[in-house]
Amino acid sequence: MHTLYDSDTYSVTHMLANAAVPDAERKGAEPRQIVPTLARHGFEIVDKRTNKEVYLDGSWAELFQQHIVAWQANTPTQEEVEDTLEQYAELAQNPVVVH
Repeated sequence: MHTLYDSDTYSVTHMLANAAVPDAERKGAEPRQIVPTLARHGFEIVDKRTNKEVYLDGSWAELFQQHIVAWQANTPTQEEVEDTLEQYAELAQNPVVVH
């Protein structure tokens, strides 16, 4: 899990699929063992204004990854990033719940 973006209005986290667990976290696992965490990678976008989140996976995640690659090539302004996140946040229906 990697936080890619965090502002007053949005947070974006990249969830990695089947990530290898560091040695300190293995607790009896075989060396080089991969512990499945998710079936595939995705992105969680949290709209802090509405306290709702959307999880993008599959083709939605691929589309969002294209935005990230474009942002890396041409550094956007915060307003441009937030405008893009707002479009995805319109899909958000799940309330943010803290466990």
